[in-house]
Amino acid sequence: MAMTMTQKILAAHAGLSEVKEGQLIEAKVDLVLGNDITAPVAINEFRKIGVSKVFDRNKIALVPDHFTPNKDIKAAEQCKQLRNFAAEMEIKNYFEIGEMGIEHALIPEKGLVLPGELVIGADSHTCTYGAAGAFSTGVGSTDMAAAMASGTAWFKVPGAIQIRLEGQAKGWVSGKDLVLHLIGLIGVDGALYKSLEFCGPGVADLTMEERFTIANMAIEAGAKNGIFPVDEATRNWTATVSKRAYTVYEADADAEYEKHITINLNDLEPTVAFPSLPSNTRTISEAYGTKVDQAVIGSCTNGRIEDLRVAAAILKGRKVSSKVRCIVFPATQRIYLQALREGLLEIFIEAGAVVSTPTCGPCLGGHMGILAKGESAVATTNRNFVGRMGHTESSVFLASPAVAAAAAVTGHLCDPAGLMTAPPRAELLTAAYIAGTRERKTV
Repeated sequence: MAMTMTQKILAAHAGLSEVKEGQLIEAKVDLVLGNDITAPVAINEFRKIGVSKVFDRNKIALVPDHFTPNKDIKAAEQCKQLRNFAAEMEIKNYFEIGEMGIEHALIPEKGLVLPGELVIGADSHTCTYGAAGAFSTGVGSTDMAAAMASGTAWFKVPGAIQIRLEGQAKGWVSGKDLVLHLIGLIGVDGALYKSLEFCGPGVADLTMEERFTIANMAIEAGAKNGIFPVDEATRNWTATVSKRAYTVYEADADAEYEKHITINLNDLEPTVAFPSLPSNTRTISEAYGTKVDQAVIGSCTNGRIEDLRVAAAILKGRKVSSKVRCIVFPATQRIYLQALREGLLEIFIEAGAVVSTPTCGPCLGGHMGILAKGESAVATTNRNFVGRMGHTESSVFLASPAVAAAAAVTGHLCDPAGLMTAPPRAELLTAAYIAGTRERKTV
């Protein structure tokens, strides 16, 4: 029986020769993930199971990142519970302040997920790791508890939608613009419980960072997961984060898909999702002039070093508008340090932005960037639901780092090309470009 890439990974972890859409299976997991919001609930349920140890102390990761650094007493108690549980169970992969990061950027950085692996996490954006050719998906805290005890989880095998990418992105267009375009095309329920499987020659035009961004937002189309083929870029990235062996799975040529969607990267423009759904998308020309009070650059979606370089290219030699608050969140401590060494943090601070330690805080309206009634923010995050970043009468616009940085300077949504011509992508995404550029068109 022909299978998709996702179905092959699930079959292998279930010990089956084949699986089909809709089939219920029990599969072994390679990693179980939880954070400071979801893991305390899972720990409480784990206690009720009656086991004394987790199934494998090396295959569980706990990352307190949502309300940390602790914003209040409740947050402190939740993190204390994680800390004590990790110590009791001798969990190897516990990452707190000083070495932590936003979980979905930190886990790949630590080499804890590789091609062909099966990862579950008590957070909906666990689907991020499909960028590395793994099957990863979000689960509830109860499922997390059961997996910590048994090392297995139940799945209903998803069908799939094939997304074929062609051409090459131009100008300031990035992976964020691609995924917003896709969600706008199919809707927030357009891939409900399906696997979004990317393929085609255009995949090679996407960096690994862009693939993580795209897979991260698969859930915003209702997908069970998003997944990319393992190619040269994936192998090169894998070699930098881990020496562990891994298995590459490929979709069968005659695998069945619910539908086929082709996107030509040449045709894309910078894209913005208007309130209050990720599918409410408009091109930047349609969005032009919309005023914002805050610009947030970072998160598990767009807080990687390439994202910071893009934002720095726009902000270098310019000033954040006096009417805008600009907050930059490197996604991990390692990224923070790299940005420091490349001079990016200096650029942000001289422009009038503030730079925060890694945290999910502003993305979910938790802390450090809460919006008041009537305020609006352009953010490189993944959700813009009602009240997502603060007051229920505030507004969130989702965009790429380039668009967010341009809005920080001008005070409104605009095409970054109006500030400067985008250099070749391969040049822009290097540290050398930021260090070497001096000429800037003033606003």
